[in-house]
Amino acid sequence: MTSVLGIALLVLTLSSPTVAFVPIGGDSASHVSITRNAVLQKVTETCQAVAEAAGHEFKPTGSSPEELVQACLGPTATGEVSGAKFSSALQEIYTQNALLDRNFIYSAPHHFNSEAILEGRSLITGGMAAIKANIRNENFQAARETLGRVLHTLQDFYSHTNWVDLGYTEPYVNLIRPDLPLENLADKDTETCSDSPNQNFPHLILPDILQEKKLTSGYFGIFPSAKPEGKCSHGGASDLTSSSGEGINKDERTSGKEALHDAAVNAATAASLELLQDIRLAAGDNDFLRMMGIARSSVLCFVIDTTGSMSDDIAQARATVYEIIDSKKGTQDEPSEYILVPFNDPSFGPMIRTTDPDEMKSEISKLTASGGGDTPELCLSGLQLALTGAPSSSQIYVFTDAPPKDIELIGTIFALMGSTKSTVTFFVTGAGRRRRRSLKTGSFSDYIELALASGGQAIQVSKRELSLATDIILDTSTSALVTVLQQARNPGKQETFPFNLDKTLRNATIYITGTSITFTLTNPSGLTQDQSETSGRLATIQTVGNMWRIQINSTRETGAWKIQINSYQPYTLKITGQSTITFIYNFVESFAGPHPGYAVLSGRPQAGQPASLLLSVLGKKGPSSMNISEVGLVIVSGGEAVTNGTMTDLGNGDVLVTVYTVPEGEFVVILKGTDRVSNTEFQRQSTTQISVSKVNIQVMVDSSLEPGKPFQLNFSLKTEGAGGSYSISARNDRDFSMSYPESLTLTTGVYANATLTITPPADTPSGTDATLTIQATSSSGADSNYVVLRLSVVTKITDFTPPLCEMVSLLMDDCLNNTSQCEPFHWQLSANLTDGNGTGIESITLRTGKGNLTHTPLSAPIILANYNSSCCLQVVEFVAVDKVGNVGRCYYAYDHSGGPPALTLSLPLWLCLLVSVFIVGP
Repeated sequence: MTSVLGIALLVLTLSSPTVAFVPIGGDSASHVSITRNAVLQKVTETCQAVAEAAGHEFKPTGSSPEELVQACLGPTATGEVSGAKFSSALQEIYTQNALLDRNFIYSAPHHFNSEAILEGRSLITGGMAAIKANIRNENFQAARETLGRVLHTLQDFYSHTNWVDLGYTEPYVNLIRPDLPLENLADKDTETCSDSPNQNFPHLILPDILQEKKLTSGYFGIFPSAKPEGKCSHGGASDLTSSSGEGINKDERTSGKEALHDAAVNAATAASLELLQDIRLAAGDNDFLRMMGIARSSVLCFVIDTTGSMSDDIAQARATVYEIIDSKKGTQDEPSEYILVPFNDPSFGPMIRTTDPDEMKSEISKLTASGGGDTPELCLSGLQLALTGAPSSSQIYVFTDAPPKDIELIGTIFALMGSTKSTVTFFVTGAGRRRRRSLKTGSFSDYIELALASGGQAIQVSKRELSLATDIILDTSTSALVTVLQQARNPGKQETFPFNLDKTLRNATIYITGTSITFTLTNPSGLTQDQSETSGRLATIQTVGNMWRIQINSTRETGAWKIQINSYQPYTLKITGQSTITFIYNFVESFAGPHPGYAVLSGRPQAGQPASLLLSVLGKKGPSSMNISEVGLVIVSGGEAVTNGTMTDLGNGDVLVTVYTVPEGEFVVILKGTDRVSNTEFQRQSTTQISVSKVNIQVMVDSSLEPGKPFQLNFSLKTEGAGGSYSISARNDRDFSMSYPESLTLTTGVYANATLTITPPADTPSGTDATLTIQATSSSGADSNYVVLRLSVVTKITDFTPPLCEMVSLLMDDCLNNTSQCEPFHWQLSANLTDGNGTGIESITLRTGKGNLTHTPLSAPIILANYNSSCCLQVVEFVAVDKVGNVGRCYYAYDHSGGPPALTLSLPLWLCLLVSVFIVGP
């Protein structure tokens, strides 16, 4: 089990033994372990294929996420490679997988209960269509979240039906193929089980059902009447449809069910692999890996004011992008994606995103300064677009010389930063001390608050100094960036900040923003350097505007450092570097019911209650090389650590921390430990500030939106504080029409239910995702919380048929006559590819073979594909994908036991004579 399995470990350790595929005594498999095994296997296969196609070997040095990512990226990954994005992506899949046992526990289709087999298949195929559409539109987070839910439902089929009882060992491929029928299903009137098995037939399932191989599933409920007479029960302590507790589920490896449980696990794993392979073929290897969070480095995202006064700033942003592209191209630090969001007044956007550095150069060269004039601009609208479009944990850089005009969005921005954990840094030129003119417009102090909340900085400089300030972009747009310490003081005071620099940390840099500042830096040996020494024994110091940039020398000592800062004005301190040692974290909450467990908390932790925090610690050689000594919650403005809780080492680098007193102010997570590989003590800190709330919002999403059709989203609201009226606000980044109650009256400790209706326009492209933020605020304004959701818009699919291929000719005379020397000789294959009355073929790619594949234009109704290869490799597979993601595979392998000479035959005869296959479907 790897360190990426925080949710898995939590479920395995703490959940009740009634959860689907739940382990008993460590012998059973869970949904997350099945998902983990399938995902890691498919990612490894894809990485190997990409490496071989690029001409280099795929040889991971170990099984840790970092080592897998390093091997997957190949020789260009010469610097520090972090597995954090990969691990975070997997956590999103596992989280959504686990949430089905909270949000949809009594929904029969989600778990293939109560004969809802057709409905369960619809959830799977609809989810697959959404995933493929999301990937085509590069909405990878939405794709991952849907994937987690779909895999849970697919896996439940093998545990909750009688598939393996019927003797089947392979997956039921029809579940992911809507063009194939589900056959021999028991209808709702067919008796399928006996409540009283006897000696002649001790099986719960009736003999006729097994002999006729009819497919059935068990009923689950908290009332005995939930199951019709003669039907099978799900079974288990929480299923009251069974008087004896017996049922047909294979969730647990209990006595007498070992073989059935193992068979269900094997089939569920194989089925998960089939589904992942279908998505991989539709997406292509590179986008499949991008969905899984495997990329060279961080995303580089610019949000740029293009009003008339910004000419110099735009020129500097352009120069900075050019410098980053040119200096980092071909290295591990080359950004994996570039995002550009311009904003003006009264417009903002569109968001431009590309993986091509030259395309980004071209796009940013087109920016010109014009318009504006009334000072405040739509900065927050542009920032909202960046936060919803960029991947989580991105570095976002905002260039502006004006305060925000759209201050009403500030609550949404805080929520999005908390949800995405992205870091926002502002480069502010112009009159930085200008105050807010009205409640409808913001001030520069809003940028300071936003930057601090995200772990970024608000740098105020003159326009002529901007080129110096942008050095911070070169510092932070790197791979494996970590934060060692971040603090803020308002009002300022003299204070000494200790911090630890470990052996794995490179390019350690200290940033101080503020005015009237003096400081003294001290290393472990007691050597000191103050702000007056720009180039000293410990560091190189640069000052620009309100920022001090202190680059610690590469020859520095490891161990306990400290910096003393003296200023009575507000200031911030941030210390960063590059290292593979980092951590990812989530606050989690328990949920009750028949299948109790833990789920990742959306929004702020609950005030006045214990908080549970799950961390996964990552290192170059994996979790076995790490030892965690301390985890605490630290108030950013005060530095006090809250340690009055318990820390449980779950193994594999995962730690469950229960804190009984949560800070009242904004806080971050700090972690300390020892890296056994380098034999050094390390210190890491999260960046995004967290605060508490007594309000809790829960929302359940399980399906996609359809263009032009209203979509109802049910949500619940509860407070542990004073009851009364709470205002409700909701925003989405696509401006889709919405309706919802503007307020709810709450009673302490009781959930109030409400419905939000959102309607995407009829012309919304399939695969679009909308980020929806729902906020609840008490009447006094003293307490609020939020939830952030990704909603996918998918056009209703009517084309379920994969592309077809039919061989036209096969020429292999040279290979048959010259078997001793294969290299100089070649063979050829031609095939017609069609999509019938479908949406049309969108792509044809070679999957197996090293020959040359060409084809006629894809716009033609019949596409002729030609393959030419050396006789040394007489196997070929190419894949045709239509415009909605249906996958057709064409495969040929020559049978050396005695095949015919060159042929030009129709498909059926060719199949018969050559013992070769053209496979249609995944």
